[in-house]
Amino acid sequence: MNKDKPIYLDHNATTPIDPEVARAMQPFLEQYFGNPSSVHLYGIQTKKAVEEARRQMAALLNCNPDEVVFTSGGTEANNYAIKGAAFQLRDRGNHIITTTIEHPAVTEVCQFLESQGFRITYVAVDETGLVNPADIEKAITPGTILISVMHANNEVGTIQPIKAIGQITRRRGILFHCDAAQSVGKIDTDIKKMGVDLLSVAGHKLYAPKGIGALYIKRGVQLQKLMHGANHEQNLRAGTENVLEIVGLGKAAEIAKRDIEANARQMRLSRDLLYDRLKEALPGIRLNGHPTQRLPNTLSIGFPNTEANTLLDELQGIAASAGAACHADQVDVSTVLTAMKVPLPFAMGTIRFSTGKHSSPEEMEQAAAIIIEAVKRMRPGESLEEVQILETGPIHLTHFTHGLGCACKIRPQYLEKVLQDMPKVMDPKVLVGTNTSDDAAVYKISEETAIVQTVDFFTPIVDDPYAFGAIAAANALSDIYAMGARPLFALNIVGFPSNRLPIQVLKDILKGASDKATEAGIPILGGHTVEDNEPKFGMVVTGDVHPAKVLTNAGAKPGDVLILTKPIGTGIIATAVKRGLAEDAVAHDAREVMAALNADAAGVMEAFPVNACTDITGFGLLGHLKEMVQGSRVNAFVYADKVPLIKGTHELAMAGAIPGGTRNNLEFTRPMVDWPDEMPEFLKLILCDAQTSGGLLVALPEIHAQAFINQFKSEHPYRWVIIGKIMENGEGRIKVI
Repeated sequence: MNKDKPIYLDHNATTPIDPEVARAMQPFLEQYFGNPSSVHLYGIQTKKAVEEARRQMAALLNCNPDEVVFTSGGTEANNYAIKGAAFQLRDRGNHIITTTIEHPAVTEVCQFLESQGFRITYVAVDETGLVNPADIEKAITPGTILISVMHANNEVGTIQPIKAIGQITRRRGILFHCDAAQSVGKIDTDIKKMGVDLLSVAGHKLYAPKGIGALYIKRGVQLQKLMHGANHEQNLRAGTENVLEIVGLGKAAEIAKRDIEANARQMRLSRDLLYDRLKEALPGIRLNGHPTQRLPNTLSIGFPNTEANTLLDELQGIAASAGAACHADQVDVSTVLTAMKVPLPFAMGTIRFSTGKHSSPEEMEQAAAIIIEAVKRMRPGESLEEVQILETGPIHLTHFTHGLGCACKIRPQYLEKVLQDMPKVMDPKVLVGTNTSDDAAVYKISEETAIVQTVDFFTPIVDDPYAFGAIAAANALSDIYAMGARPLFALNIVGFPSNRLPIQVLKDILKGASDKATEAGIPILGGHTVEDNEPKFGMVVTGDVHPAKVLTNAGAKPGDVLILTKPIGTGIIATAVKRGLAEDAVAHDAREVMAALNADAAGVMEAFPVNACTDITGFGLLGHLKEMVQGSRVNAFVYADKVPLIKGTHELAMAGAIPGGTRNNLEFTRPMVDWPDEMPEFLKLILCDAQTSGGLLVALPEIHAQAFINQFKSEHPYRWVIIGKIMENGEGRIKVI
């Protein structure tokens, strides 16, 4: 097994470009560059290549070349077919029929058409993912103008009875579209046998490049154009032809037609070998999809009572896809598994393995061994003698968890509902409790002393165990500093998968926490440890403060400025680290920010009339500011361009490295935030990014702001910054400028 080149079992997501395809494309990178619309030699050369590719694709589909239109991929082909038919036939009716297991490239189009006045019927499937043609026919009304059913499902591989449905549509005079992205090149897609009027092809599913596809349009079928411009592609799809990739698609179609039987045998052999090995060693697994009417390469397996994302992270030597995403407050099971009514214990642990024409028996034997060992490691109570714990090589902690630090908190909307039902505490000695949204409790011991206590506990946000321990400790201590208190001692809280990770990892985590506690000047006096499927660590920290000097997030006053003591972006960067997108320098800067104690800022606050303070953690900058302004009953504004970001945050957010907790935070704050019309979504997400061990957000009178900032003495390369201001008394609205 090569960890740098894992066994590829995700061919339903995309396929590698076939070497023959690459060779066919090469001259169109180096020699033939003409525009196919040009009448000179250069244009003629590329025009011939496009038409040859059209013939190659037509031969694979058994249709006429003029019935093939090249698109930018399967998604555009689906959009063109469904929208084009719907708007062309609107005068005849507005009803479209599809199924509950279609790809988003179909369902999203249907949802858009619903907003345009069309009616959509989603026909259910059985427990194997198969639709009954009789149910399709029952759904037909006098206003039905189009039926769209995929040929084979991308998740479970079930092959639909397209021929039977085609007979119904021909008899009833209804257009029939088929999304064949997953089937073309794997099984027979003879247009004449299938009886379809429209069929979508995605090039990158049959060893052609990404960004190229095709749409079969039966002669006589009229579609309203999706792309407008010049009369390319028989005046059906405007835009200069992507000659390079069209050539690649044509060659891939030729190879698929030539080798389809041999490739299907090889894919089925590999798939079945993998399944046999898994079933033998793990008899409790479930096969999702039809047992026989299924793509020869697709194996969707439900591993009971296992979290799919966590299992995938454990499979370091395998590339595959999850059928569910597990979060702190819910499990997002795929719509396909939901439609098939797969029981939740299996659905949440579903992994899709999809083999390719080059998958070998040797790879399947290796993959089976990796999967079996991983599943056994994740089973509660599995004997350590029966599994192989990872003992060599560097440990990447983020690969052993589906959560990411404070980004995996329960959604704030849910948490608010839970806390509303908590009994009210009437003890007058409780100075801060559930009556505020502060992350610590304060209990008055005497006229001179109040005890402050907080607890924090989360999954890794960095790969290095020592760094994770240090950051978790700094994060827990931050809540004490935010209350204007000084820490006294701490207790560890540990969840550890001793059947997945060597004990040295736990030692390193505890060492990092111990060193950070020593830096804060406090001892760790003990703690509590439980066996857990994921590594988790946190601390209970106890501190003290004078009862008259307790700070909360509910005391901000009009005229206060808002000062932030650390840059933001740790949730985005942690997500990028887990996905392998973050450069080492960016990850290092984020670690430094998170590991830095807020002790300096807390010490400075003692000398200034601070009205409110909170630390910026799981709910993000705007989430915690929302709690502050609502608790204080004031309104505020934030200068978006003044908020400091860790280097790399902007670029990684644009690349889509957004944790689920950050998206939840944006939805949580959206009703109370006035955003600039021109602000893009990714910038909004940055301001809501779920932080781990973030800075303090301090509200104090503007007259003291500069003197406060001038006390900055940290050695870290970031400054305390004024990012906004408290305006008037109000309902807690935030205006982003």
